[in-house]
Amino acid sequence: MEKFFKLKERGTDVKTEVVAGITTFMTMAYILVVNPLLLSPSGMEWPKIFSATAITSAIACLVMSFLANLPFALSAGMGLNAFFTYTVVLGMGYSWQFALTAIFCEGVIFLLLTLCNLREAIVNSIPTNLKHAIGAGIGLFIAYIGLKNAGIVIGDPSNVSALSSTWHQGSALVCMIGLVITGILLAFKVKGAILIGIILTTLIGIPFGVTTWQGGNWGPDAPYFCEFAFKEVGAHFFDFIIVMFTFLFVDMFDTVGTLIGCAGKSGLVRKDGTIVNCKEALFADAVGTTVGAMLGTSTVTTFVESASGVAAGGRTGLTSLTVAVLFLLSLFLSPLFAAIPSAATSPALIIVGVLMVTPVKEIDFEDMTEAIPAFLTIIFMVCASSISDGIMFGILFYVILKACSGKMKDISAPTWVVFALFLAKIIVNALV
Repeated sequence: MEKFFKLKERGTDVKTEVVAGITTFMTMAYILVVNPLLLSPSGMEWPKIFSATAITSAIACLVMSFLANLPFALSAGMGLNAFFTYTVVLGMGYSWQFALTAIFCEGVIFLLLTLCNLREAIVNSIPTNLKHAIGAGIGLFIAYIGLKNAGIVIGDPSNVSALSSTWHQGSALVCMIGLVITGILLAFKVKGAILIGIILTTLIGIPFGVTTWQGGNWGPDAPYFCEFAFKEVGAHFFDFIIVMFTFLFVDMFDTVGTLIGCAGKSGLVRKDGTIVNCKEALFADAVGTTVGAMLGTSTVTTFVESASGVAAGGRTGLTSLTVAVLFLLSLFLSPLFAAIPSAATSPALIIVGVLMVTPVKEIDFEDMTEAIPAFLTIIFMVCASSISDGIMFGILFYVILKACSGKMKDISAPTWVVFALFLAKIIVNALV
């Protein structure tokens, strides 16, 4: 183990790595609850999604461990699971099989781009401020979903949405209590604050009648397997390309941004700014995404919660190996996770929104050709309840404002390609 993971070389030991792995798992285990919660409204079965999430996360972490030897953990990406359900399925009206097909194709493309060393080059060519805006917009969108799931915010014909008149009762009240608890835990920097918050809120929900025992099989349920809809793709090819690109686009930035942030804190960045075993790390999420689509879950990405394990001393793949083992063990605890109500997971969604919105402070608001597209990306994601629409308007206004301001050199070739795709979509929709 010392020779394979190079523990002494990176200044760590087995105990530190295992503790770091447990810490990372504690901070991200909420995904086992939240991912089925977000995907099940699409028509998929909760137990199957749970199994797919656990198995896919374990496989991706194993690749990260043995191939990249990095202390980063992976699972179904937050935001993209919301896009899967609320935009592709419920918004655009396509089947969940259609969405899985888009994710599978995205994963294959990721594998090819990673193997050809093109993925990093593509990421570097996309406008930086739009990257920050996408992360922030998704964070706000996730938080909004959390508020709606808990019944705190409701639809209102006179004001689009409004605070529920019963926000101080039942499920909404339990969510508010959970939000306070989780916030306090985070303020005191308690490890596993989000997971602990979910557990405590679930227990608090019992006397309120919000938490009920669902029962179920303690053994793992079989996940889906290759439930694809290539015939549906043929009938709606253009929309399929847009959906697939959106998954590709967002996942690309989530993973690379997380790698850069976590690697910097773990001393795994070389003097020239490159990350140790970066290609292998990108390969891990590409494998996870492809396998995840085959088993029935949304896009897999490197989790920002990996920073908690790095802070606990994780420096090698032994940390991610520990996370993989814990994900596999969770397969036998499905009834416990199924009993957790949305009132207990909604605070987690809101808090994750807080964590994801932080890139907004990196946006250049002094340059209007940067600020306006970034702002429109964020506001359309939230108000239109569509991540893809937010990206579309961000790209469109970025290119138009740059071109009209004499800053054509700021527009990269890939950005022009994306602009053309979105413009073509608008024209096609207008003619139909």
